[in-house]
Amino acid sequence: MREIQIKDEFIKLGQAMKLASLVSSGVDAKFIITDGYVKVNGEVETRRGRKLYPGDVFSYEGEEVKVVCG
Repeated sequence: MREIQIKDEFIKLGQAMKLASLVSSGVDAKFIITDGYVKVNGEVETRRGRKLYPGDVFSYEGEEVKVVCG
């Protein structure tokens, strides 16, 4: 499992996917998320603006990424 570090209280799902290099642009993230290909904490998430906090885990195409406080 990979980790991404955030400095703020939370990060939005679309931004987190870009930070983790799972997508190359926000537009890619939007379609992947709204089509139901991303899970947050084991459940399908279709909101690109979903707030992720330290400890949350999201996954796409078998790649899991944990949000940690940096």
